[in-house]
Amino acid sequence: MRFYTKQHRHYCGIDLHARTMYVCILDAAGQVLVHQNLPAKPEGFLETIAPYREGLVVAVECIFTWYWLADLCAGEGIDFVLGHALYMKAIHGGKAKNDRIDALKIATLLRGGMLPQAYVYPAGMRATRDLLRRRLHIVRKRGQLLAHIQITSHQYNLPALGKRIAYPSNREGVAEHFEDRVVRKSISVDLALLERYDALVTDLESYLVRQAKQHDPQAFALLRSIPGIGKVLALTILYEIHDVRRFDRVQEFASYARRVKCAKESAGKKHGTSGAKMGNVHLKWAFSEAAVLFVRHSEPGKQLLAKLEKRFGKGKALSILAHKLGRAAYYILLRGKAFEIERFAATAS
Repeated sequence: MRFYTKQHRHYCGIDLHARTMYVCILDAAGQVLVHQNLPAKPEGFLETIAPYREGLVVAVECIFTWYWLADLCAGEGIDFVLGHALYMKAIHGGKAKNDRIDALKIATLLRGGMLPQAYVYPAGMRATRDLLRRRLHIVRKRGQLLAHIQITSHQYNLPALGKRIAYPSNREGVAEHFEDRVVRKSISVDLALLERYDALVTDLESYLVRQAKQHDPQAFALLRSIPGIGKVLALTILYEIHDVRRFDRVQEFASYARRVKCAKESAGKKHGTSGAKMGNVHLKWAFSEAAVLFVRHSEPGKQLLAKLEKRFGKGKALSILAHKLGRAAYYILLRGKAFEIERFAATAS
């Protein structure tokens, strides 16, 4: 975890909401200069901080409303820090909690060099990353529709549909598979929605690939050099990382991708693990999928998995392989060199 330790003349902590923002500004000595509630508008915020612009740093907790404030500070040349929500226990664990207290605590943590930092994703690629996450939401809705059709078939103890209805070409006559006309109507609705979702996903993926080729075509191509990583996984890894150089070590990247377990230890005694929800869930999913597809699409991958299963057991083998693929992706992007499967198999085993 990184803490913001840079010294400033003024420290501004903000408890930010959708419509309001509670602003607290401290000087270097810790004296409160401003402590007031404002509308969440750029004009009022800039007017409030105007007397303290020289040497000012602004900090907010990482919640969904921070985009506009980060962009405003970037445009105005004001230092901006994003606080890691899960690490900011001084706010969440207090006896009393309100906007006034939270704003003061954020400013105090910032002044004391104890504000845990989250990554301020730049505006240039942020919207595309969010669109990619929206695609995942649509794919999950599509999966629910496919599952509902199968569940309905099992409810009435009907014969198996025979073909994978995930493919549009296999859906002809699916509604007629059900005898009851009301059930057929329900399935017809599912099929109509599936057709629309298929079109949306196809269009989104084409658009996202074009965006990736504009933002970072080299990184996109390098990631696809890993067997099993196609356009969707490459897009996910590319946009969730943004810039691999923000991680000083590969261990930091593996932790961010949720590919390591952090032990809880005190006085030489271990108390299990913690921090399972800290990190990027999309990267964890991407490397987990990559491990399965890597084994499916490469013979060295099958051999490596067999060695890992023999040594660590079947349950851990794929997780270890996913971890190693994450490390490989880090070095591929850092060094700008394509994936070498022989070298990977030799070092991973």
